[in-house]
Amino acid sequence: MTRVTGADRTDTEAAENRTDPPGSTPRGDRTTRQAALWATVIALPLTLLVGILAATSLAPDPAVDKPTPSPTTAARPQSTAPVEMAAPVLAERPATLCRALLSQLPATLRGLAQRPVTAGPEQNAAYGDPAVTLACGVPAPTFAPEAELWVVNGVCWLPEQRSDGLLLTTVDRAAAIRLSIPAAQSPTLEWAAPVAESIVAAVPSVKNPPSGCLS
Repeated sequence: MTRVTGADRTDTEAAENRTDPPGSTPRGDRTTRQAALWATVIALPLTLLVGILAATSLAPDPAVDKPTPSPTTAARPQSTAPVEMAAPVLAERPATLCRALLSQLPATLRGLAQRPVTAGPEQNAAYGDPAVTLACGVPAPTFAPEAELWVVNGVCWLPEQRSDGLLLTTVDRAAAIRLSIPAAQSPTLEWAAPVAESIVAAVPSVKNPPSGCLS
């Protein structure tokens, strides 16, 4: 025989009094489900927001223009054919000086390779295409006393700007030397610098150079 004590009856009655209505969900389960539902409600917008931000950061910016590739232009082939130049007959002294000068000239002039000439290789030289030419033993130029003269590395030049380029002629040497720079080669005084050392080494200066060469 099982005895039911007063304490047992009290616990049983309390349990019976706590019985949930028929068809209802136990309170503990209901609380757990409500917590899970709220967690889902909160997490879903956050997930959507993160996805939108990620997609936005990966998408290309329409306001930023992509760099347009520059078209490649094929370099024009450089001619190596002989350059046509005149070769007047020189007196013995200038002919000797010009041969000495031509032997001193560099193989390239500001990156332009030396080319053969049609006449007078002992007094003429040419570089590049279109050709920059040097002629030794040319007639001495005439100019006004106030004419502008340029001194480059110890050599005095008379500049003459033309529509097709620049002429530079020495005015202080025992044999006059003319440097012709075509317009396509960006004619500037800088072309005189590489040949000035060769001129100083091979062609002596005159005793009385123009005053403009001394200022």
